Amino acid sequence: MINMFIIAGIIGGLGSGEIILIAFVVLLLFGGSKIPELMKGIGKGVKGFKDGLNGIEDEINGTAKKEPEKNDQKPTDPGKSNTPTN
Repeated sequence: MINMFIIAGIIGGLGSGEIILIAFVVLLLFGGSKIPELMKGIGKGVKGFKDGLNGIEDEINGTAKKEPEKNDQKPTDPGKSNTPTN
């Protein structure tokens, strides 16, 4: 989580004071008990997004798992002939 603040500070031009103020406001708004639930939800969302990206990459590369084709014909016994006998 600290790495996220460092990256946000570098990219957005936020200083350490602003980051501490934002963290304090988030703590006040959500409370200590809600923050873990919030982070868990964000983590699940990021994981789903990454899984979706990996699925798209697999489709593009042609390595996606293909479903076996269903065959409507019943398997025949190799010992029996399929020709009708009279």
